[in-house]
Amino acid sequence: MIETTSIPVNSIQRVRGADGEGSVQFQMDPTVKIGTAKVFAVYGKGGIGKSTTSSNLSVAFSKLGKRVLQIGCDPKHDSTFTLTKKLMPTVIDALETVDFHAEELRLDDFVFKGYNGVMCVEAGGPPAGTGCGGYVVGQTVKLLKEHHLLEDTDVVIFDVLGDVVCGGFAAPLQHADRALIVTANDFDSIFAMNRIVQAIGAKAKNYNVRLGGVIANRSDATDQIDKYNAVTGLKTMAHFPMLDEIRKSRLQKCTLFELEPTPAVKAVQDEYMRLAAALWLGADPLPSIPMKDRDIFDLLGFD
Repeated sequence: MIETTSIPVNSIQRVRGADGEGSVQFQMDPTVKIGTAKVFAVYGKGGIGKSTTSSNLSVAFSKLGKRVLQIGCDPKHDSTFTLTKKLMPTVIDALETVDFHAEELRLDDFVFKGYNGVMCVEAGGPPAGTGCGGYVVGQTVKLLKEHHLLEDTDVVIFDVLGDVVCGGFAAPLQHADRALIVTANDFDSIFAMNRIVQAIGAKAKNYNVRLGGVIANRSDATDQIDKYNAVTGLKTMAHFPMLDEIRKSRLQKCTLFELEPTPAVKAVQDEYMRLAAALWLGADPLPSIPMKDRDIFDLLGFD
């Protein structure tokens, strides 16, 4: 039995059991490939700082001389506003203006240039209760491919919404080479990270995506993250402290690279540059070995 969403579904269908045993998944068009760009998908608990991390990482790649495209995958479409200085129209907004006749769209209807040349796209999402965010991500990649933008891109960063069960969460995993998980040094964030590890492990059976590493964010210490990594085989690739300048940069609608380079800010900028350089050079994928929920309580819970 095949069910479809209530919005146009040129590139996506809901098929029971076709991708993952006993699951209901939104199937992406397997013919739509990003190409030669290195593709990273940034995951983490809602509110953990994925958009801040993605935007500053995009700038770091651009400062390495790379052509960067950032794709926001959250319906609230605020992934790129520190790059563009305002909320930009989404792919869904653009499609609605042409009554979902995608062939009528121009590239500048949904792609916008941000700070230091980073190209920005907000996929957006269907109205609440009317469809799946996975459709929007798939349609966004298809449009970018048809307009040949991906041929001129070195790095693609997907900034993914935090809902693990959503099709919009899973869709970037078809395209990504490496998934990066942003977490804080607390139980809730690490518990969410473990669910993400589970999801990536399931998708890795069918797609090329693999875990690239952990980004510790908003945390002065990393002892709880270190405990989890030691059990699961993950690795912390970058560490960003609880720094007020990071919070203020988002309020000021700018990236960290646009702030006055105080010693604290310069240290964070350098850490982003180091992370971008390491990701560009590449590394072996990390094992995907999630823990049982009860075991996380035993590992990180109170004595």
